[in-house]
Amino acid sequence: MPTGSSGSSSSADISAKPEQSVEQPVELPRGFAWLRLKAAHFTGSLDAKEEENFNEISVMKNREAECDQCEKYRDWTLKYSPTVRYMREQIEQIGGRVGRENIICDYCDEYKAGGFNPMVGVLLCQNHVSGKLHLEDTLAHELVHAYDEMKFHVDWMNLKHHACSEIRASNLSGECRMVNEIFRRGQIHLTRQHQECVRRRAVMSVMGNPNCKDEDHAKKVVSQVWDSCFNDTRPFDEIYR
Repeated sequence: MPTGSSGSSSSADISAKPEQSVEQPVELPRGFAWLRLKAAHFTGSLDAKEEENFNEISVMKNREAECDQCEKYRDWTLKYSPTVRYMREQIEQIGGRVGRENIICDYCDEYKAGGFNPMVGVLLCQNHVSGKLHLEDTLAHELVHAYDEMKFHVDWMNLKHHACSEIRASNLSGECRMVNEIFRRGQIHLTRQHQECVRRRAVMSVMGNPNCKDEDHAKKVVSQVWDSCFNDTRPFDEIYR
C-alpha cells in the first residue's frame, strides 16, 4: 500500500500491491561499442530497425544514469542528513529498519518524487528528484510515514489516518520551507505559508486514496484531523526544518 509522495503531485495508488518483476536484465552496449553506435546514429547510417533499437537503448542508458545519480544522493543523505539519520534511529528504536536495502531508486510514471509501501519500503523516483536537497526532503517525508506505520499502525485506507500521516510528513520533512515553496513550486504566501503548503499537499495526497470521492471530500477530512495532527511533531520536540 504505497502512500505519501513528495513532489509536484502528492497522490499515490495506496491500494496497489507490489509485483514481482519477471524481466531479465538487458546488457547495454558500453565503451567503444556504445560510441560506435552513437556515431552511426549521428551520421545517419542506421536503418529504421537499428534506429529504433538505438532509441530504446538510449532511454535505458538515461534511466541507468538517473538511477546511479539517485543512489549517490540517497547514500549521501543517509550518511550526512541530520533529519534522515534521526528518523532512522527513531524507527529502529520502535522495531523497524529503513536502509539502503529498502530505499529504492526507480523510474516513476506518476509525477511524484517518492512513495512509501509498508510491505516493501521507500521509493525514490529517480526521474522526478531534482537534486540532493530535494531527495533529502523526499526521504524525510517518507520516513515520517514509515515511523507512523510502526508507531501508530496506520490503516492507509482510512482517510483520517492517511490525512494525518500526510500532514505530519509535510510538516516535519522540510519540504514546506519557504525557499522550496517560492523557488521550486512558485507558491508565494505572505502569511501562514507553511500551514498552507502542508494543507495543500495533504489534500492532494488524500485525493489519491481510492476511498476519497473528490477534492472537497479530501479537504473535509484534512480539516477534521488538522489541529491534532499538525501539532503532533513526534518524534521531534518541535518542527525541526
